[in-house]
Amino acid sequence: MRAAVLREFGGPDQLRCELLPAPEPRPGWRVVALKAAALNWHDVLVRQGTYSSPLPHVPGADGAGVDVETGEEVVVLPSLWWGDDESAPGPEWEILGDHRPGTYAERVAVPAECVAPRPAGLSWAESAALPLVGVTTFRALFTRAGLREGESLLVLGAGGGVATMAVALGAAIGCRVVVTSSDATKIDRTRELGAADGVLYDDPAWPAKAKALSPGGRGFNVVLDSVGTWASSIEAARPGGRVVVLGASRATRAELDVRPYYFGQFSLLGTTMGSPTDFTGLLRLLDQRDVPPPVIDRVFPLEQAADAHAHLEGGSVFGKVVLETS
Repeated sequence: MRAAVLREFGGPDQLRCELLPAPEPRPGWRVVALKAAALNWHDVLVRQGTYSSPLPHVPGADGAGVDVETGEEVVVLPSLWWGDDESAPGPEWEILGDHRPGTYAERVAVPAECVAPRPAGLSWAESAALPLVGVTTFRALFTRAGLREGESLLVLGAGGGVATMAVALGAAIGCRVVVTSSDATKIDRTRELGAADGVLYDDPAWPAKAKALSPGGRGFNVVLDSVGTWASSIEAARPGGRVVVLGASRATRAELDVRPYYFGQFSLLGTTMGSPTDFTGLLRLLDQRDVPPPVIDRVFPLEQAADAHAHLEGGSVFGKVVLETS
């Protein structure tokens, strides 16, 4: 089979298309003939060596294709061996493409619990773009933050896969959604997904400006923070609000004033990825509500995985970058 292979950690040019043996079926596992694989920033970190993946290595967490045993069209859940505790992943949990071959290939093998029927109405590229950002966002907003119809949601960093998915899911259940971005064009594009408004976060006063866009100007019920600016996120939340954190793209350390935090009755919630139960919840929500499909920024052939990574790192991406694998 063809695969994008990483033999040394480094820049995008370390990804090269090669021929590798295809995975063989075995009990408890499914082999998926992939049609498409979506990129995630996590894949960039794998390529750079952050997760000490074994070399040579095939990256990639997201994918969609055909189960070679059943012929069913499926999507791949990249959250492996979550465990029995829904409150947090167990000790054996890992992300597909970290320490075992991922989806930048024509075939991938995953545990049987990690395949689900492909949602109706999605293209192969949209299907491949759904699992990681979909299950991550669903868990953050609903399992962890308990977002409900009629509440307000602030999404930081409009443009990425999680952010665009959060806008779509929040708007679909009837929430007022506001976004932040460094790019006014990206704010405009989120309106097509259901966002009501947005503010530019390169303005130091952005938390106050965002708060003014919330119902009654009181702040947001839920703030989705994928960037690590906890103090600013809390500043934009309403009393009793929930800040759910799932990334640190702008800051890896945060400092909070303790008294305003507890007097404000805020909740600070950490989250990552999601379980098979979360994935089932996501697919049910897609079936019950009018949710726009994942936003696709650009599609590359598998042979151009290096170019796809360079594009992802360029900073202009809105939505998901996808590889066509067959």
